Amino acid sequence: MTLPVPRHVVEEPDAVEAAEPDAAESNTAVERLLADVLAGVTHIEHVPVDAHFFDDLGANSLTMAHFCARVRKHPRLPPVSIRDVYGHPTVRSLAAALAEAPGPPAAAPAPPPETTAPGSTPRYVLCGALQLLVFAGYCLVAALGSVQGYGWVADGSGLVEVYLRSAVFGGLGLVALCLLPVVAKWLLVGRWKPVEFPVWGPAYLRFWIVKALLHTSPMALLVGNPLYVLYLRALGARIGPGVTILSRTVPVCTDLLTVGAGTVIRKECHFLGYRARAGRIRTGPVTLGRDVFVGEHTVLDIDTAMGDGSQLGHSSALRAGETVPAGQSFHGSPARRTDVDHIRVDPAVCGTARRAGYGLATLLQVFLLYVPLTVGGAHLLLAAVPSLEVLLDPAALHLTSPRFYAEAVALSLALFLGSVVTGAFAVLVVPRLLRPLVRPDRTYPLYGFHYSVHRAIARLTNIRFFAWLCGDSSYIVPYLTALGYDLSRVEQTGSNFGTEIQHETPFLTRVGSGTMVADGLSVMNAEYSATSFRVSRTSIGGHNFLGNAIAYPVGGRTGENCLLATKVLVPLDGEIREGVGLLGSPPFEIPRSVERDSRFDHLREGDELRRRLAAKNRCNLRSMALFVLLRWLHLCALTVLGFAAYDLYGHHGTAGLLALAAVPLAGLVFTIAYYVLVERCLTGFRPLRPRLCSIYDPVFWRQERLWKLPDKHLQVLNGTPYKSVVWRLMGVRIGRRVFDDGAYITERTLTAIGDDATLAASTKIQAHSQEDGTFKSDHVTIGARCTLEVGAFVHYGVVLGEGAVLAPDSFLMKGEEVPPYAWWGGNPATETVRYAAPDTTGRSRTDAPREQ
Repeated sequence: MTLPVPRHVVEEPDAVEAAEPDAAESNTAVERLLADVLAGVTHIEHVPVDAHFFDDLGANSLTMAHFCARVRKHPRLPPVSIRDVYGHPTVRSLAAALAEAPGPPAAAPAPPPETTAPGSTPRYVLCGALQLLVFAGYCLVAALGSVQGYGWVADGSGLVEVYLRSAVFGGLGLVALCLLPVVAKWLLVGRWKPVEFPVWGPAYLRFWIVKALLHTSPMALLVGNPLYVLYLRALGARIGPGVTILSRTVPVCTDLLTVGAGTVIRKECHFLGYRARAGRIRTGPVTLGRDVFVGEHTVLDIDTAMGDGSQLGHSSALRAGETVPAGQSFHGSPARRTDVDHIRVDPAVCGTARRAGYGLATLLQVFLLYVPLTVGGAHLLLAAVPSLEVLLDPAALHLTSPRFYAEAVALSLALFLGSVVTGAFAVLVVPRLLRPLVRPDRTYPLYGFHYSVHRAIARLTNIRFFAWLCGDSSYIVPYLTALGYDLSRVEQTGSNFGTEIQHETPFLTRVGSGTMVADGLSVMNAEYSATSFRVSRTSIGGHNFLGNAIAYPVGGRTGENCLLATKVLVPLDGEIREGVGLLGSPPFEIPRSVERDSRFDHLREGDELRRRLAAKNRCNLRSMALFVLLRWLHLCALTVLGFAAYDLYGHHGTAGLLALAAVPLAGLVFTIAYYVLVERCLTGFRPLRPRLCSIYDPVFWRQERLWKLPDKHLQVLNGTPYKSVVWRLMGVRIGRRVFDDGAYITERTLTAIGDDATLAASTKIQAHSQEDGTFKSDHVTIGARCTLEVGAFVHYGVVLGEGAVLAPDSFLMKGEEVPPYAWWGGNPATETVRYAAPDTTGRSRTDAPREQ
């Protein structure tokens, strides 16, 4: 992404002359060396020391990233970061700043390459085989219980008996799914303690089983409910009264989690209780005091703590060993002191009785309404369709009958169309009926009627299917308008919004004219305290560009014509920023645009724009139709697969039961193979090439449709060897024994990952950027034994040398080159102090006990 200038640094014209003679001479030598390096990067014969990097030389962030990389390699120059470049945008001011800067702190020596021990392939294969057996056993038990229970429900006569049997069977199944992770955790692990163990070993297998079962627990649907807090306590977490947890990221090492009374944890907060680095898992404590506030899009690494009454703002991170003192407010990645108060809503009366009553009401709704309707409703719906007599007939084998397949196709089509129509009603109509019940700028207590209505609006309007279908096209604008967004007078670009956008309520979201938004925007138009909440209007100015993974809060201090870079922390204090760009967390100002980004401006105006936009709309419409068809064909194939197993079950006893148990695994394998084949066909079985083009170029249209390929099914493979196999099938050049705990790769064929690399949960490798109508992509290379820690974001054109580590929640900007065995972190990422150097066994020094 191209990013704009900080305010010009006011320089004293006589600063160099007034300095000591040797200092002036040193500055001149540094200026000369910096100018030579920059000339080589920009291919300019002579770079004046007072020329502005962006305004005069036409450089951009990618160019300056290459400049920083060359400076770091120069033996006679101190290292320079991208923040330094934007803060001092001339050779003279940069040289002066480097001369005044204190020397870098002493760091542990970089470990030699041989200190990182390679993984064990036999252990890697054995662990994968055992994980497959565990999954197969889980499917077998689930199939046996489902078949027996459904048969018992089907034997009921009359609506009342079917309802009662559905409530009993569904309730028992729900309780079993919730209790299984708790039982497995206490049997396999006991109490979590600070330990360290290698991936793919016995300790890791136990860890993975507990983690996988936690992610299948229905309790994750009750995030934001007091019942969820009780569930974490049952898993061993020490959580005080009055705690509100809104994050769907489930902590795994719960015994190491301590949360004091009255604490609030917002959405998209990662507090996992473990860390994956260099092929090893280390568990450690996360300690939050009383009345703590943790913002949205945050990371709490292991061995972190927050004192009583402290706050961590949105888009921020605490890295291992960091603490927030009691009563203080921190923000940024890494976090630092700020005067911003992130709790902006008054408290309300919300005691223990209210929380208990809300939890009890939830249980009654689940067990007496949702579960019976889901189980019994499905049975009655299928039984009420007379045309499915062959599909549902267990008396004879129908697999060879054409009518069997005709009924399966008809049923899948009815289910698909019915789901789309029902979903459209739930997304577009029901929230509007609920809207008057929650008034803006009014404080309500948590866990009451208004809170339930607000949560229902948020859940329904964030259903992803329609945003996925319409995103990255002109058709997202009418969809968001129908949803309730205020989009002012729209300047249609054909890519106003991406496919991933979230909000608390669409009815209080305003986006100005001419603004373009990439994926991952979360509009935080609800504010929370430990006892109350309030919804308020959130406004994003006109002619903005918003990069990826941005949390935009109520009261964000940005106005017209701003560029908000990927993962930027939107400021809540200071003057309203206009006509600038913001980069980093905490943010600093950069140029709004540069010359390179204006090369395609002639395609965005007049008749040329109308012609190309119409062509893009037609292409996007064909892509939408294609993907709807592909989604239905996928559902159709799964329907045939499921009923084929049911048909075999009615005639082959044990073999039929095994066939039913194999349906989830077969369905997963088919889904992976299906969408791999679709992606390969769309790319013509050729790798993507680096691009620099307009969004109105047909080359871009062919690439953006790849972003609509469903990929949520890959989450099932997190932490297993099979994830790497699938990435390889999709075109990633991936090495051996790569540990992928939940990474996402956008451009697979532009990405290369070396042996024994570690990709932690919620990391993203994005080999492209798209801003202001310009699309850019390039290769990403991640060397052997590299580590991307939780929430790290890697942009295009990046090279990570062997053994490099990228700290949690870091943003590695485009074009950066990380040296081998370097430790980088921050937003934007720069070289940082190592936590510890590996010893000769290839394991990092730590006080934590080790397990095999």
